[in-house]
Amino acid sequence: MGRADKQSRDAGIEVEGLVRRFKEVEAVSGIDISIRPGEIYGFLGPNGAGKSTTVHMLTTLLPPTAGRATVAGFDVVRQGPQVRATIGAALQEAALDPFLTGREHLRLGASLHGIRGERRARLIERLLERVGLTQAGDRKVRTYSGGMKRRLDLALALIHDPSILFLDEPTTGLDPQSRSALWEEVGRLARDEGVTVFLTTQYLEEADVLADRVGIIDHGRIVAEGTPAQLKAEIGKATVEVVPERPDELERLRQLMRRFGEETAARPGAYAVQLNGHGELPAVIRALDVEDLRAAEINLHQPTLDDVFLAKTGRSLEGAAE
Repeated sequence: MGRADKQSRDAGIEVEGLVRRFKEVEAVSGIDISIRPGEIYGFLGPNGAGKSTTVHMLTTLLPPTAGRATVAGFDVVRQGPQVRATIGAALQEAALDPFLTGREHLRLGASLHGIRGERRARLIERLLERVGLTQAGDRKVRTYSGGMKRRLDLALALIHDPSILFLDEPTTGLDPQSRSALWEEVGRLARDEGVTVFLTTQYLEEADVLADRVGIIDHGRIVAEGTPAQLKAEIGKATVEVVPERPDELERLRQLMRRFGEETAARPGAYAVQLNGHGELPAVIRALDVEDLRAAEINLHQPTLDDVFLAKTGRSLEGAAE
C-alpha cells in the first residue's frame, strides 16, 4: 500500500468554514464537519438546504467560495486528483447509458481506472453479485427499474475500492424493498470494509437506521449534530397519549395527566403530555388505576428524528411521511 493509499484509509473528512455563493445567494454558509474514518455520516435537510452543494464541493465538482475541506487527507482545492482517486460517488442523477448493459457499464468503469484482463472480469462478477444484479447484468439499462439503476450506480462508485463513499439521496423514489437492500449494502461497506460514508437524505428513517452521526442543515447552516440517540434525547422526553373509555371523563383525565408533564398535541377525544421525567409511564398507569379512570387506549411516543427536525427548523422534512 502506497503512502497516498495509507493516508486515504486513515483519514476521514474535515470541513472548516466552508462557504459557497452563487451570485447573491449563499447556498452553504460556513459549515464545520468532522467525520472519522469508517463512520456513516447522515446529512439531513430539505431541498435547497445546501446538501448537494456541499457534496459537490467535497467531491471537487464545485470550488468553495471560502473555507477549506480535506477528504481522505487531501485538500479538495489543491489536491483534486488525489481526492478523486480515493472517493466513490453516487449522485442524484446516475450517468447511465440506456443502450449499454450493466456489465458493459462496469467494464467501461474498470477500464477507466486501469483495471483490465482477468482482474477486471473477477471484479465485475463480484460487484454484480454484491448489488444483486447478477441475473440482470447482460440486460440493457433501459430495461432496469429505478432501484436496479441505483444499485448499478453504487457498483460503479465502488469499482476502484474507494475509502470514502458519497451518496447523494441514493434512495429517493425507490420502493421499500430496494431501499432496504441498498441500506444493507451501505451498512456492510462501513462495518466490514471500513469505508467512510457521507450520505445525504430526506428520509429520517434512513438516517436513523444507517448513520452513526447526523448533521441537520437548513438554509446553508448546520443547526444540529450528534448521534440519532443524542439528538432525540436533546429535544424532549417521551409523550403519553390516553384515550378515556368514556368521553365525558376527558376533563378528569386532563386534571390527572397534568401532574406528569406538559400538555402537548393530541387527537380528538384524547389527552397527551410530554413526560417531565424518565420511566413515568408506569406511574401514569398506576394513577389511572387509583382514580378508577379507565383508558380505552394508552400510547407512548418516543422522540423521533422528525421531532428533532421540527424542533430545530420549525417544519417537517419532505421524506418524513414516507
